Amino acid sequence: MRQTDIEQLDRPLRRDARESREKLIAAAQAEFAAEGADASLEKVARIAGVSIGTLYRHFPTRMDLLMAALRPRLQEFIDGADRAMRMDDPWEGFIAYLENLFAVQAGDRGFNDFLSRRFPGNAETERIHDALCQQIEDVLTRAQEAGRARPDITQGDIVNLIWSNGPIIDATSAKAPAAWRRQLYLMLDAYRAERAHPIPEPPMTDEQLYDAMVHLSKVK
Repeated sequence: MRQTDIEQLDRPLRRDARESREKLIAAAQAEFAAEGADASLEKVARIAGVSIGTLYRHFPTRMDLLMAALRPRLQEFIDGADRAMRMDDPWEGFIAYLENLFAVQAGDRGFNDFLSRRFPGNAETERIHDALCQQIEDVLTRAQEAGRARPDITQGDIVNLIWSNGPIIDATSAKAPAAWRRQLYLMLDAYRAERAHPIPEPPMTDEQLYDAMVHLSKVK
């Protein structure tokens, strides 16, 4: 994922509307982080002190508001991912990439929903997801080519890990907010090349993975 992918989330701001827009984004960040991508837009408008009509004038769709609210999280993820991708050791880079990914996921239910789902009607999110998938493929392939990660891991296995991590975060965030790291490192141990044993189930195809992520976007 590139810096330009995030820069393209910008929208021109009218001088007389900037304050309302900023209040809406701040309220949306709090609500999406707490409640996920399906948070009530009426509540967002109420917290921001504006009408729902004003919200829709600034953000015609839920996805417009979600992407504006997620921009800081996406930037946080990109900064950490860039550092991981530059690491000399491919396996350590793989670990750092996933730890960064799940650390950002752990701090925001809206970002967790964005990672877990596909929104095929929105070209902006499709572009970002495609870039994210390519990045996962690149960091994984690098570790595999170095002989450090088992060769049968696929991008779908990493997405499975994202899916499984979400409920763990929800269950433990109040009492053990770092519990997700134990699950991650247990799985990383299973991903090591020297731990490899035959797996009876083949990986999901790209089409199956995409359809599963679209399905999650329809589940309320």
